Amino acid sequence: MSASKQQAHVPQTTGHVWDGDLQEYNNPLPNWWLMAFYASVVFAVIYWFMYPAWPIAGTFTTGFKTITYVNNKGVEKTVHWNTRALLLQETNEAVKAQKPYFDKLSSMSFEQIAKDPEMNSFVLSAGKELFSDNCAPCHQQGGAGKVGFAPNLTDDDWLYGGHFSEINHTITYGRHGYMPPFAGVLTDQQMTELADYILSFEKYPVNPASAEAGNQLFHSETAACYYCHGADAKGRKVIGSANLTDSIWLWANVPAAKTIADKEAAIKTVITGGLNRGVMPTWQGRLSTDQIKLLTVYVHDLGGGQ
Repeated sequence: MSASKQQAHVPQTTGHVWDGDLQEYNNPLPNWWLMAFYASVVFAVIYWFMYPAWPIAGTFTTGFKTITYVNNKGVEKTVHWNTRALLLQETNEAVKAQKPYFDKLSSMSFEQIAKDPEMNSFVLSAGKELFSDNCAPCHQQGGAGKVGFAPNLTDDDWLYGGHFSEINHTITYGRHGYMPPFAGVLTDQQMTELADYILSFEKYPVNPASAEAGNQLFHSETAACYYCHGADAKGRKVIGSANLTDSIWLWANVPAAKTIADKEAAIKTVITGGLNRGVMPTWQGRLSTDQIKLLTVYVHDLGGGQ
């Protein structure tokens, strides 16, 4: 072998040999890895002392880190660190930060709030959280609603009115919509005629004779639909009856039905069984007056309220 060639690297071993030729290599861990390991051990020991850690005979070590918060009765409490107390502390801080805005909001009218850029920004941020926690389970995130379950709050169709006072009344006291069932009162043919009359408002290719018969039935004392929906079928906000002449469907999912027969069936299902599920609970007592006022402006802005 020439002198210019390097000698082959000979790995270090621990000196342990098995079966005559099986050796144990000596490959120490990198220093950076060892330092990180020792640091994690030190961190773990410190953490054991600071936070709840070890279970002991039905309880646990609580650590010496504490949290102070004000409970829902206005009493200040200091407890050992835990995630529930941390949430309450953060909630206290959020309420404290929002208090100046709520104080200002309570002294302003709905119209003044809507015209104030600073308050509008507050309504948008705080209202979104309130809506998400209290309204979204029914009206969905963003207020788009769900056909057959809860109204869409992002359009311009307001069952009970879209003025600030009307929305505030709805949130405060809730609503209970009702439509009587017509099973046994109307024949299947009559219900089809009514369905065709309603579909004719949207220019669906229904049987003209059937739609005209439905028109007569709608305004007759037999079905008496005009009592609630009005002679023009545009609904009555005082009782929350739907406008049947627009393209907005709350209870009958007509847009999802593909054929005219399917659309008729969707409407007939509502006519047959009526409605006793348009219930919105009252939020009085659950939310403060200022929170309801904030939600009123937020919901009003969602759908371009009246």
